[in-house]
Amino acid sequence: MTEDPTVLPSNREPVIRIIPMPQDTNPNGDIFGGWIMSQVDIAGSIVAVQRIRGRMATVAVNSFVFKKPVYVGDLVSVYGDISRVGNTSLTVSLEVFAERRMIGEYTQEVVKVTEAEFTYVAIDENRRPRPIPKVSD
Repeated sequence: MTEDPTVLPSNREPVIRIIPMPQDTNPNGDIFGGWIMSQVDIAGSIVAVQRIRGRMATVAVNSFVFKKPVYVGDLVSVYGDISRVGNTSLTVSLEVFAERRMIGEYTQEVVKVTEAEFTYVAIDENRRPRPIPKVSD
C-alpha cells in the first residue's frame, strides 16, 4: 500500500479514474459507499482478468475500509495490484484516492479514501472453478 496518503502513487497508473456525480450521493450528500464499492470491484476485476485470462467471478470482499468521504466532483483514482495467486483464485489489493478540486482559488488536495482487498476465482464455461494459467517467463 502507499506510504503517503496525500499524494497519488507516482510509480504506477490507476486502473480506473472516474468523477462521481450528484446521483451517486447518499442522503447526507456524500458519495454512497455502495457506489465506491462497485467502482473498486470493477477495478479489481480488471486487474484479475488480465492475470486469469478468461472468465472469473468475485468471490470475496476480504476487507473494505472507508477512510474519508468522497464528494461530488472529486476525481477518484483506483489503484490495484495482485497480492496473492492460488490455484483457482487470486487476491487483489486496492487503494482509492480522491483529488479534491476547489473551485475559485484553485487548489488541489489528494486524500486516500478507501483501502480494500477482493478475491476473484477463475471459472470455466460451466461456471466452475478452473486453474489459473501459469505465467510463462
